Amino acid sequence: MSGKWLRWAGLGIALGTVALAVVLASRFGGDPTLVDSPLIGQPAPEFELTTLDGRDRVALGDLKGDIVVVNFFASWCLQCRAEHDDLVATSDAFGPNGVTFVQIGYQESPSESLDYLTRAGTSHWTKYLADPGSRTAIAYGVFGIPETFFIDDNGVVVGKIIGESDAFTLGATIDAINRGERPGQSVTGDTQQEPDG
Repeated sequence: MSGKWLRWAGLGIALGTVALAVVLASRFGGDPTLVDSPLIGQPAPEFELTTLDGRDRVALGDLKGDIVVVNFFASWCLQCRAEHDDLVATSDAFGPNGVTFVQIGYQESPSESLDYLTRAGTSHWTKYLADPGSRTAIAYGVFGIPETFFIDDNGVVVGKIIGESDAFTLGATIDAINRGERPGQSVTGDTQQEPDG
């Protein structure tokens, strides 16, 4: 009799532990203020911006037919610095195969962004652009950086990474888009809203 009772008690404790874990995961598993970007599944906001060096203009419409990876960054953003080498490497790997990377400076002067990139390195396959007045960042709903958007070859936003990305995540997302999937939004870490943030 006592052995049977012990088995039932053990089963009850195990079920209670699982139920508690589910409740805690649902309540504390993410930022309750974080909502999916309304841009997912929508046409990407158009932009026409000048390169950081002021020599050229780049319009999103000119890139239609490519998968476009749009990353907002700044020299003062620690997470942006941490992901930079992975962005360069992924751009170098996928650029020859119909993927265009676009990095847009966020809330700093073009010269500050350009000075940083001169030290950190760049990819031949990436367009580095200035965003005066943060108009493009506002159109994309950027709240903190880094944020990375994935636009398919039809000009539709199909994915977004909030926080620091890495080469594996970037590559896997691009591969998913090439298979016709819509990866959606993922949160990989913290973001910064301003230099002192």
